[in-house]
Amino acid sequence: MNERRLVIVVRADPVICGHAGEARNLAEVALHRGFTDVRILSWPIPALQAAGLPLKPLDRLQPYSDGITVERPEPVGDYRVPDGRYLAGLTGRLVELLAEPVPTTCLSMYLSPHANVVVDAVTVARTAGFPADVHTMAKAVGSDVTNVIRSCLGEGRFGAAAGVLATYLAHDEVLAVSEYTREEIVRAADTVDAQCGTRFGWACRDRVRVSYPPIDTSAYLDLDPAAVDAALARRGLERDGYVLFLSRVTRAKGVHDLVAAYAGSRARDRVRLVVAGTGPALSEVRTLAGDDDRIVFLTDVDDAEKPLLMRGCAAFALPTKPEPEFVETFGIALTEKLLAGGGPVITTLTGGTGEAVGDTAVIVAAGDVGELRAALDRVVLEMPDPERRGMELRGRDHAMAFDRARVFDDLFPPAGT
Repeated sequence: MNERRLVIVVRADPVICGHAGEARNLAEVALHRGFTDVRILSWPIPALQAAGLPLKPLDRLQPYSDGITVERPEPVGDYRVPDGRYLAGLTGRLVELLAEPVPTTCLSMYLSPHANVVVDAVTVARTAGFPADVHTMAKAVGSDVTNVIRSCLGEGRFGAAAGVLATYLAHDEVLAVSEYTREEIVRAADTVDAQCGTRFGWACRDRVRVSYPPIDTSAYLDLDPAAVDAALARRGLERDGYVLFLSRVTRAKGVHDLVAAYAGSRARDRVRLVVAGTGPALSEVRTLAGDDDRIVFLTDVDDAEKPLLMRGCAAFALPTKPEPEFVETFGIALTEKLLAGGGPVITTLTGGTGEAVGDTAVIVAAGDVGELRAALDRVVLEMPDPERRGMELRGRDHAMAFDRARVFDDLFPPAGT
């Protein structure tokens, strides 16, 4: 049997991050597509906790299938290397894997710093004379542009922005999570070129291709009605008795606007508002909600419960809006909700959300609390059942385009195609 290895360098579970789910789904499909060794290289749990990242409940993480190895290399060096110790651990472990005579595909997700790990490891392995039979791929998300490149440009730090783009383009294949993200990368590259006389823009136009997030559609389809009712009962909820927000709790996700819109809506008398998730703005949103007992906060929803809550809600609201530090570049939770069925999706056309939902959602203007309030009232109180059912069916059909097997086969075409 010919050996083939897939290594994905990523912030994996328990981080609440779209790339964590993408890595899991690509790894699962790889087991059935001829890869004999599938590995995820990620960070030690204490490092993720220390970073303050929003994390899933550690005691209820879904296991990976047999054949997928998750490695979390320990840091290298002592306290005198404050920031590079974990990167050294990741890079060193990848060098060890590349030293083995196994054809390897290495995919980095979230460029900073994972793309650096891959490029450095390949350079080390080849300089050392190891076999390093490796094909590299880097996938960029919006935060690579908004949080890294754009912030560098805004501060006049073009060297750092050039470093991100150069590392990205050093991979054999360069990917973007959506067409919106691809356009943002090209725009940022053009800006760097204008300031530095570089030629990143043309390279990005020529090479960057879109690879949408892979989703385990089977986790959201054909949900057992009894399981849905049981999950809701455990939370003191009823079918169609609540509007659901399920995402990271940050201002860019529009949750502040949602709480304000809900508080002044007529729908408040019919449904509750469930805010499911954690994040840096959680305490702010709790304060904004005050003593309103119609607003429920859930900070411990796991991957098994998520589709059940989505299925049972009267509406799913993710009124994301552009902020300096973050722009929604796809919106995986939106497509997951479309797959789960249930009440309609309410969102905005921010970044790549239009690619995520197509024409199957109720769209409001980003940051417009009044329009969001009207949408809540319409969906909960006025939308006829045939219209709701039609949106549900069209939404599921649209979201099936992101099935993980379909995305995987587009990303890794079978030999000879």
